[in-house]
Amino acid sequence: MQLIKDYFEKLTPISDEEADIISSMMERKTFKKNSLILTAGEVENYIYFIESGIVRFWVEKDEKEISSAFVFEGSFFSSYPSFLTQKRSMWNIQTITPTVLWCISYSNLQRIYKQISVGERLGRLVAEHLATMLFYREASLLMETPKERYLKLFSEHPRFIQSIPLKYLASYIGVTPQALSRIRKRIS
Repeated sequence: MQLIKDYFEKLTPISDEEADIISSMMERKTFKKNSLILTAGEVENYIYFIESGIVRFWVEKDEKEISSAFVFEGSFFSSYPSFLTQKRSMWNIQTITPTVLWCISYSNLQRIYKQISVGERLGRLVAEHLATMLFYREASLLMETPKERYLKLFSEHPRFIQSIPLKYLASYIGVTPQALSRIRKRIS
């Protein structure tokens, strides 16, 4: 929980009492490598914080898995549109490595908003972070080459990229695994 409190402290001051209330409403879950956290068609009931591990978002198209995002330890994630609307998610969310998550349910989040003065501010700031991630991803797809997307991911998360299978990286940057292999050879 200290990792989450440190994350919140970067956003806004939070008292130990407020942090304790939030932590009492969160549940710690562990997942094995390649576990599905959410399957497309299910309703997202949680916002998650990654204590350790890597998670990927993906959709299936033409019988192929297309990775749309990777999320690393120390970050929040959710199939956020589904979480907000309580409607079915279009995303599959899967662990890539053994992963430890802290989860807060939709109903507990609503309780935090009512009980803690800083709750709504934290919720807004986390929501802004999630939205910003989506905007950066969209901009990357529109303005960067696959090589630039790979190099950016590598520079931002060098210690994690070795844990992501080549086929997931390739679909994330929008190329075949063979094309990604050629990109990696050219830059090494």
